[in-house]
Amino acid sequence: MKKLVAEFIGTFTLVLIGCGSAVIAGADIGLTGISFAFGLALIGMAYGIGPISGCHINPAVSLGAVVAGRMNTGDAIQYIIAQVAGAIAAALVLLVIASGKADYNVATNGLGQNGWGAGYLGEYSMVAAFVFEAVATFLFVVVILGSTGAGVPASLAGLAIGLTLVAIHLVGINVTGVSVNPARSIGPGLFAGSTAISQLWLFIAAPILGALVAGALFRTGTLDVDDA
Repeated sequence: MKKLVAEFIGTFTLVLIGCGSAVIAGADIGLTGISFAFGLALIGMAYGIGPISGCHINPAVSLGAVVAGRMNTGDAIQYIIAQVAGAIAAALVLLVIASGKADYNVATNGLGQNGWGAGYLGEYSMVAAFVFEAVATFLFVVVILGSTGAGVPASLAGLAIGLTLVAIHLVGINVTGVSVNPARSIGPGLFAGSTAISQLWLFIAAPILGALVAGALFRTGTLDVDDA
């Protein structure tokens, strides 16, 4: 239960701070600021709850860990439930806060949801969105599994992982808003309207695909530090 509470809090923090930076402060801090908000939130949680749960705070990471042989399926399912619940709770809190501004409207201003196509940020295609999310998640999970493996300095893992998330956001915000995390997409998406809900499948399928490939490379020893 302690691990599940940690995963709930970690995912809550990531979504509230990351998506909140876009919704509340996006006009002031820009894409770079939003990118760092996501990364810094992850770094903080990595050191805050990492010793308790490993700070997955991302269903794709948990599934990647299962494939890599570092987690059993039962524990991963419980982690994922806690992560999605944390993301939904954070999105609801963010909606309440944002609605405190007179001219805020979730249909117009959004809730930091992910998306693609006409009317969404850079208006990239569905194919571009899928490729970006799958590849970015693959790279993200490679960094996570690699930096938390045996023989790697654990004290640096949180920093490496968080900065990787910053870099991914710097490249991809205009493409999809950057998910690489199904829970992060589900939370805001459920409150942001029909278009966001109809596009959620991509932000579940693409990150999972990328994570499974990354996990498989570690499972087979292709990227195993011990075999280097």
